[in-house]
Amino acid sequence: MRGIMNTEFIDSKTFTSLLRNGADNLYQHRQTVNDLNVFPIPDGDTGDNMFMTFSSGVDMLSDEYGSLSEAARDASRGMLLGARGNSGVILSRIFAGISKGLASCQEADVHALASAFRCGVDEAYGAVAVPVEGTILTVLKDSVRFADSRVSETSTLGDFFEDLTAEMHRSLQRTPELLDVLKQSGVVDSGGAGLLYIAEGMKNGLDGKQADAPRQQAQTAHKVNIDLFTEDDVLEFGYCTEFLLRLTRAKTDIDAFDLAAFKAYLESIGDSIVCFREGTVIKVHVHTFKPGDVLNYVQQFGEFLTLKIENMTLQHHETMPVASKPHKQYGFVAVAAGEGLKSTFLSLGCDEVVDGGQSMNPSAKDLCAAFENINADTIFVLPNNGNIILTAEQAASLYTGAEIRIIPSRTVGQGYAVLSMLDTNLTPDEIVNEASEVMSSVVTGAVSVASRVADNNGFAIKPGDYLGFSGDEVLAKEATRNEACLALCEAISTDKYGVMMVISGKDATPDDREALKSALASRFPETETYFIDGGQPIFDYMITLM
Repeated sequence: MRGIMNTEFIDSKTFTSLLRNGADNLYQHRQTVNDLNVFPIPDGDTGDNMFMTFSSGVDMLSDEYGSLSEAARDASRGMLLGARGNSGVILSRIFAGISKGLASCQEADVHALASAFRCGVDEAYGAVAVPVEGTILTVLKDSVRFADSRVSETSTLGDFFEDLTAEMHRSLQRTPELLDVLKQSGVVDSGGAGLLYIAEGMKNGLDGKQADAPRQQAQTAHKVNIDLFTEDDVLEFGYCTEFLLRLTRAKTDIDAFDLAAFKAYLESIGDSIVCFREGTVIKVHVHTFKPGDVLNYVQQFGEFLTLKIENMTLQHHETMPVASKPHKQYGFVAVAAGEGLKSTFLSLGCDEVVDGGQSMNPSAKDLCAAFENINADTIFVLPNNGNIILTAEQAASLYTGAEIRIIPSRTVGQGYAVLSMLDTNLTPDEIVNEASEVMSSVVTGAVSVASRVADNNGFAIKPGDYLGFSGDEVLAKEATRNEACLALCEAISTDKYGVMMVISGKDATPDDREALKSALASRFPETETYFIDGGQPIFDYMITLM
């Protein structure tokens, strides 16, 4: 039914409201989008990536704009910086195109909005080197073309969004006919589904319907880089020690407690002291080289409610201006998940390791922040995941402080091999070319547990099966992670390679690792095998043959 709304113009306030409602609707359905996972392991993250990307744009918006173009510009900028994963990058480019289409608009009628959406299609297709039909791109293109073709002199914005979402739904249902991998997996395209939820949320907002469960702005916990203080460092700045202490009657006479004497002791072994009392709670902040002495002293009066101790040398290095760091010709950034794996990449010469990987893709902003911490002429980036390459390219296009070169590693194994064989005496072009040769010469695989029923490469898969795979092809299905790893190693001809690296994940126990070491040594005696306790999620084992 046409004519839902008589809205003739969209201004900055309406646009902001529609985007917020779109984000709320996607937030409600993000797990549904995650579950539209082609590969049957628990690594689906398209819904989360699209939500975090879109939310980054929405969070940039204010309620006071002089024009629609200003609101569209801020939303686009936020999405470009917050883009995560391939679907998130494409989504950010869609709204970058829409922003360009609205660049001179104080407000927009349905004709101007349709034109802006056409710009969104062009921008999205232009952002992908080899556009694939049957994806979010097709769903966008089909729906915009249809809605645009229906615009007439009497059309309202409500008509446009009704046509847009109706065709988006139809196009989404057609995606399995365009992409065999979707048909074989029995799912529709996840990126297209995420786009539909956003569009439906915007349409519902125009109709005056709000999402039932508004999203919450994401909060990111501060993560400490422990490699800023090594076994060769000497403590320079002491410890920032903070706590709340509850005075207890079992330990002290609360009424007679002497706060002045308490503070005097802190002053004798520290500085930068904040110490005050609220009822029976003492709040303390002190910088000291002997936090243990502080804790032992104060605990004679009560018990801790909260406690935080931080090495201020780490804090100093983290906040040290880039200009004060040694300048060098080349810097390196890698993406990895798991403390052991991140430490490994740092030991191989990476200046920064950005936390992320399968199911936890970093944003363009995260990568730009890593670039900011490196004082180098050229910075090379190892995404180590096919779903992070577009994000890395977007970060490179946004960053102006150095030349950024992407080495398109699709697996951690490829990234590891590149750094292991790297010759930094080469030119940037030569480094990228040599890295490509190295990546083409290694074979990688992984083991993970199946999350749903599926058929792949002749294997009838059910939840709980352990799968060994290389790329998107399942090569082994077994009852245990170790059996799957051994079968995978057989399938990828491990005996033809001189070196094998096995990175064990957080779910592989020490007993699992020892048993696998023994089995691999027995099965492939001519292949030198190295184990790394990576601690990564999703993948029980990751294999690299060189």
